[in-house]
Amino acid sequence: MRIFRGFNHAALAPACALTIGNFDGVHRGHQAMLALLRNEARHRGLPSTVLTFEPHPRDYFARLSGQLTGAPTRIATLRDKLLELQRCGIDQAVVVPFDQHLASLSPEAFIQNVLVDGLGAQYVLVGDDFRFGAKRAGDYDLLDSAGGRHGFDVARMLSYEVHGLRVSSSAVRDALAAGDMQQAAALLGRTYSISGHVIHGRKLGRSLGASTAGGTDGFRTLNLRFGHAKPAVTGIFAVRTHGLTEQPIDGVASLGVRPTIEDAGRVLLEVHCFDWPAELGPEGGYGKIVEVELLHKLRDEARYDGLEALTAAIAQDVVNARAYLAAHATHASVKRQTTRDRI
Repeated sequence: MRIFRGFNHAALAPACALTIGNFDGVHRGHQAMLALLRNEARHRGLPSTVLTFEPHPRDYFARLSGQLTGAPTRIATLRDKLLELQRCGIDQAVVVPFDQHLASLSPEAFIQNVLVDGLGAQYVLVGDDFRFGAKRAGDYDLLDSAGGRHGFDVARMLSYEVHGLRVSSSAVRDALAAGDMQQAAALLGRTYSISGHVIHGRKLGRSLGASTAGGTDGFRTLNLRFGHAKPAVTGIFAVRTHGLTEQPIDGVASLGVRPTIEDAGRVLLEVHCFDWPAELGPEGGYGKIVEVELLHKLRDEARYDGLEALTAAIAQDVVNARAYLAAHATHASVKRQTTRDRI
């Protein structure tokens, strides 16, 4: 999949089959829409293209108004969103910064400047609640009418349901906020996961309870940044990490701001792998791109009175995570939905 920042690129295809949206989480409803887009694109001999925005429009308006509580929690980082779009077989992803200029475009200007001049859209697929343009004044009927004038076809996809529940990013956020990882997986069509480069941290885990952890390295952790201040889920989880070796590795992880640590505030995913691969050596994880499946939430984040209490809590988390993973060893991961499943 080719990725473009904005649409003023010579390598961008001159015409496309297009869908537009935030695609936070790329859940099963999104997957069904993307499968339909790919089918139309193939029949028309056009590249399937997703136009998405960063930041999320609601993030932009929340900052503009100074009401940061109005910003949505984020299911996925931009990296993970693009990775899922690629896994769905999309040819092109165009990431446009949502800023004052874009927010102020009238629906007619958005159609002319973005869809026609910017992307050369010949087919546009939208959801049943699609709105666009300044003050969300544009709707499906306006877009369909404009398509007739500008020479592109417009189609609308109705809601996608699983067991009578409308699949949406809001439904995924609700499941994650409740710590219901099984429900989130059902809506996503896969286990909820976070990927990224392993970065250097403070290496505090190595000194926490080395004897309790069963070795001189204490609770060694892999650190991944979550690039948004409001993740859709936080807490302590039983996890499975892919990318360190050919086989996934069980572990326990914390996702959040580490309230007991003095530099708390930055959102990190910290993963303690139970069986560190000897072939990697003590520093072999840094720089690797890993994917961490959050299989089961053990508890919420908590603040402890000092590192001794924190160490005891982590030791208990290890026990609880091992017990969960042992009890669910044969079906810990939810298989990804196939294209056939999506439609």
